Amino acid sequence: MRPAFGAALALAAATAIAGASPAAPAPEPEGYRMDAYRAPVPATLKGATVIDTAKAHDLWSRKAAVFVDALPHAPKPEGLPKNVVWREQPRFDIPGSVWLPDTGFGALSEATQRYFENGLAKASGGDKGRALVFYCLTDCWMSWNAAKRALTLGYANVLWYPEGTDGWAGAKYPLEERKPEPRE
Repeated sequence: MRPAFGAALALAAATAIAGASPAAPAPEPEGYRMDAYRAPVPATLKGATVIDTAKAHDLWSRKAAVFVDALPHAPKPEGLPKNVVWREQPRFDIPGSVWLPDTGFGALSEATQRYFENGLAKASGGDKGRALVFYCLTDCWMSWNAAKRALTLGYANVLWYPEGTDGWAGAKYPLEERKPEPRE
């Protein structure tokens, strides 16, 4: 191979790799996402404000919003032998957050819907104008669904942080172990 051709080929390959971009955002659906919750998410949520890590950190540092984690509980592995003790994985959250697991699924049971409504009422102090930041992980529809659900409940200052704890940790901001809010 001639050196000039080899250099051109290497440059073309490097350009192709550098130009590769992450998956394009998903289109915003009319309703809730009902399956495949770990997939590219939309860039928008009608009625909500989408924020990045810098804005999330600003709100957090000023205590200007309530942070709500919608990540579900890790499921117990199917077929786990009876003599094996199942220990749930700890969840590390943005400090001071409220964790309302399982509230980001597309369809909720009546009990989970009540849990979500009561959790938001408690977290917001009953103020539907209070800023609420919904998050989970990067490419996680759970926070998108939960934020959309909060809008349908009349919350007026809904913010969606699609980077979630992945973006937060990537910026080297602190995380702390969190337990879910109790179900009543």
